[in-house]
Amino acid sequence: MWLNKLQSMKIFITGATGFIGKQVLEQLKKTKHELFCLVRKTNPSIEILRSSGVNVIEGDVRDKSSVLKAMKGCDWVINLANIYTFWEPDKSVYKTTNVDGTRNVMECALETRILKVVHISSVVTYGKPAENPFKEDSTPGSEKYSVYAQTKFEGDQIAWDLYKNKGLPLVVIYPGAVLGAGDPKSSGAYVSGLVRKTLPATVFKKSILTWVHVKDVAEGIIKAAEKPDNIGERYIIAKHQISLKEFNKMISEVSGVSLPFISMPDFMAMTSAYMLTGISNLIKKPPIWGMSVDQMKTMKEGFRADGSKAEKELGITYTSIKTALEEQIAALRN
Repeated sequence: MWLNKLQSMKIFITGATGFIGKQVLEQLKKTKHELFCLVRKTNPSIEILRSSGVNVIEGDVRDKSSVLKAMKGCDWVINLANIYTFWEPDKSVYKTTNVDGTRNVMECALETRILKVVHISSVVTYGKPAENPFKEDSTPGSEKYSVYAQTKFEGDQIAWDLYKNKGLPLVVIYPGAVLGAGDPKSSGAYVSGLVRKTLPATVFKKSILTWVHVKDVAEGIIKAAEKPDNIGERYIIAKHQISLKEFNKMISEVSGVSLPFISMPDFMAMTSAYMLTGISNLIKKPPIWGMSVDQMKTMKEGFRADGSKAEKELGITYTSIKTALEEQIAALRN
């Protein structure tokens, strides 16, 4: 049945209006697959999505009944829905989406007899493993450096428990730090801040992060869905292990914009983050310059992830960081 239906599968997608989700949709539209996107009624992009030719179903991963109703009749699930921020005025939103929402999607996939679930996680769920760089089978570090990372990890554990105990046909994707045009979140905001000279200083120059182009992540998600006989597999999708010092230099070279004169010492950056986060918690507005404690901890600790398995097994050819930055900076200037 798998091979007979492979040319045209009905794919249920959550998080389709997000940064990665948009790219997944763009690539899937070039295939014969039929797309069904779960979108909140209040989402400002819902009409744009409707006009793009995909099937839009109003619902919310936090509402299991809406997920179950929308998922019926589909073959695959691509679960991208999550709260990806490093500060929220109400911390409970992380759990309701990243943990409870994941549980709802996975349980509905079992109830509707979905053939494959591709769940999108993050390399930050590994924390800081003893193995460095770490691979898919590395034991995660005990500490997670953000509420986002902790709740994504908890959601993953729910999915893996259902795989082990209930036979959930699960594959999990772990993207690194994602770059590309149109990124409104932390990586994109950081690049934008340097290019537009709104960041007063650079921080954590020795920290190493593993970067990846959003198009490569989307390609990996789709190839993981289409690949037969890979239920139970994990794929890190990340390539370029680069220090923030090198990364900043590349941004400067591509943009032609000089970097901030000040390089803030680590202790000062963390002290500032605690102070700004405390103020934000009182006034219920995000920390200036994105300097939340969670984001600063994540940048300070960094992550070195080995994405070679996705290259070998999924056939991904990773895009250069320079290309990703060129596209991202060009989009900022248009």
